[in-house]
Amino acid sequence: MRLERRAHRPFGLVVASPIIAIFAALAISGVLIALAGAPVLEAYYQIGVGSFGSRLAATETLTRATPLIFTGLAAAVAFRAQVWNIGAEGQFFIGAIAVAAFGAEFTAGMPPALAIPVLMLIGAIAGAFVLLVPLGLRLRFGVDEVVTTLLLNFVAVLFVSMMIEGPLKDPLAFGWPQSVPVADNALLPKIIARTRLHIGLIVAIAIAVIVYAVQARTVFGLQSKAAGLSPRAARFAGVPLASTLIKVACLSGGLAGLAGAVEVMGVKGYVTTDLSPGFGYSGIIVAMLANLHPVGVVAAAIFTAAMFVGADGMSRAIGIPSYIADVTVALSLLTMLVAIFFTQYRIRK
Repeated sequence: MRLERRAHRPFGLVVASPIIAIFAALAISGVLIALAGAPVLEAYYQIGVGSFGSRLAATETLTRATPLIFTGLAAAVAFRAQVWNIGAEGQFFIGAIAVAAFGAEFTAGMPPALAIPVLMLIGAIAGAFVLLVPLGLRLRFGVDEVVTTLLLNFVAVLFVSMMIEGPLKDPLAFGWPQSVPVADNALLPKIIARTRLHIGLIVAIAIAVIVYAVQARTVFGLQSKAAGLSPRAARFAGVPLASTLIKVACLSGGLAGLAGAVEVMGVKGYVTTDLSPGFGYSGIIVAMLANLHPVGVVAAAIFTAAMFVGADGMSRAIGIPSYIADVTVALSLLTMLVAIFFTQYRIRK
């Protein structure tokens, strides 16, 4: 038996691989649920009810999916060009604290139609700057950006903690470590009244479509794909590799920073160190489940959010730990990696 690389990847196999990977992960997780002494089908039914069984459940799932779409796009854009951005978590927090810094007074007198896009842009610029630093170290000194972006996550969280305990601390929070709130005119409108679902979801879906169009229909999209397939061949073909990677870093870091901005403006209104339950890291899983396809990121983000939100309802209903959602999402990543491998190789006798 030997492995043989496919001359081309069949479209049907590429489309089916994420679905197969998810079902394989659910099957393996089902074994763990059974070992915990719970009925497997009932557990998955309760996850479905907990994530989409009511208006509240559905809106909470979509609210949770919104930052995952942004961080999933950030990872997908970077990985496609072989910029290994593991720092979306840090970029998320820096984008969030930038919005808190400018959203309290700088945009206070602006109309909402101006204040909201200005703050989104500020968050995106802050996130892009965080990724440009490790990329500059890679281009100038050959430093591995996997290490630098990962370590910058901890630096970013500590910096945010310092800011909300110092110059950006809310004097009306009774000592609780949180930033000053964003002005009311810069908060994102709700899509459905009396829920937390905001227009950030529409913005995220629109940006996913725009990123797909850029990658499929522009010179920059072709250049970034060439840089990811073979940097040496791209350079030989005349692709300006350094400037292309800088543009990719700006887009990827900007999307992660925008995730933090939207989460502050749409959900909390201020920044705390627990603002993200791991949106940056989960974005990597979302990107891989989507096979790095921008539109697929939307579906993968909703699936991931549904697992996390639905697991809480499952835990209350049948009394097993909600951590089964973490296991299922992690297994989805592993099974997706195997599926991607077999879309590129076949077994020959």
